[in-house]
Amino acid sequence: METNGGIQASLSGRYAVALFDLARDANALDTVAQSLAGLKAAIAQSPDFKGLINSPVLSRDASGKTIAAVASAMGIDPLTTKFLGVLAQNRRLGQLGAVIRTYETLLSNHKGEARAEVTSAHPLDAQQIAALAQNLRARVGRTVAVDAKVDPAILGGLVVKIGSQMIDSSIRTRLNSLAMAMKG
Repeated sequence: METNGGIQASLSGRYAVALFDLARDANALDTVAQSLAGLKAAIAQSPDFKGLINSPVLSRDASGKTIAAVASAMGIDPLTTKFLGVLAQNRRLGQLGAVIRTYETLLSNHKGEARAEVTSAHPLDAQQIAALAQNLRARVGRTVAVDAKVDPAILGGLVVKIGSQMIDSSIRTRLNSLAMAMKG
């Protein structure tokens, strides 16, 4: 598989490419993706888990044992569990969020999908995400995987990033534009 040189240039990118290659060879791309999605949710929802992966005081051994216990409790697949152990031993658990994002990008590219990062003021339900993905597919001409995030600071509307394109229909941006126009 050809990978983007920019992806491989970063530390998290090298780890993500290695995990992707291992998962592809093991025919476990989607299984690993599901495990990483669970870890991504845990990072977003659990301050304790986020603290664990970013803790500089845990030894390599303690970090490895703790992450193995967490992976077991979460039902993480064996390949991803082993990968987490490697990150812990190399003191790179802090890179996990970036590794997950890069893996998602690699998987989308492999499947021929575009990846859209969508930020909304309130959580979107599955039906809204499906409708958005369908509209984006019509716009970009290929299947779009939607990565939804919530940021109440945008007040309303959506901010959609697909590659280098950004569609910003947030109320915050509209208000800022209006304020600039009024200043003259």
